[in-house]
Amino acid sequence: MHCLVVGIAGATGSGKSTVASRLADAVATNVALLQHDSYYRDRPELTYDQCSALNFDHPDALETELLVTHLTALKRGEPVSVPVYDFTTHRRAVDTLRVAPARVIIVEGILVLADARLRELFDIKLFVDTDADIRVFRRIRRDIEQRGRSFDSVRQQYYSTVRPMTLEFVEPSKRWADMIIPEGGRNEVALDILCTKLRTFAHG
Repeated sequence: MHCLVVGIAGATGSGKSTVASRLADAVATNVALLQHDSYYRDRPELTYDQCSALNFDHPDALETELLVTHLTALKRGEPVSVPVYDFTTHRRAVDTLRVAPARVIIVEGILVLADARLRELFDIKLFVDTDADIRVFRRIRRDIEQRGRSFDSVRQQYYSTVRPMTLEFVEPSKRWADMIIPEGGRNEVALDILCTKLRTFAHG
């Protein structure tokens, strides 16, 4: 199946999920959206507290090899069963999410451009670039409101793993991007150009 695969990276809170959703909504049909976060490794041998202490921003925390397998299958025209990860329990759910092949496949995550195996599968590589102060406030709000975290735990995680991993892995991956999008979902010019291209490909 001839399809167009778009990889969207950027640091936590940069707005990459918003960009991915805007692009998917613009295509409307014949589009699949995958999130690298769905592929966090399940660690049933660990307690909740032990899982909470893991470095979720390091590439080893993700089962990227499974995402590569799924993307390869989708490009062949085969459906896949994507894991469902619960951030409140730090465990994978029993059920999976069936994703059907599509003309346009969008993949987003902080580390998707940091992995050469994924980059080889992307036809378009995007990096969403947003100022650090905006990103950190977005992360605090998300983790407290959506994931039931305390402010102290969010702050500790940010300084111990999020910021160091951003500097070591996420920011350097910007060099692989075909297009850098400042301000993410607020960059209407970049989004209009990308939306037009993806719509044309999906329905052309």
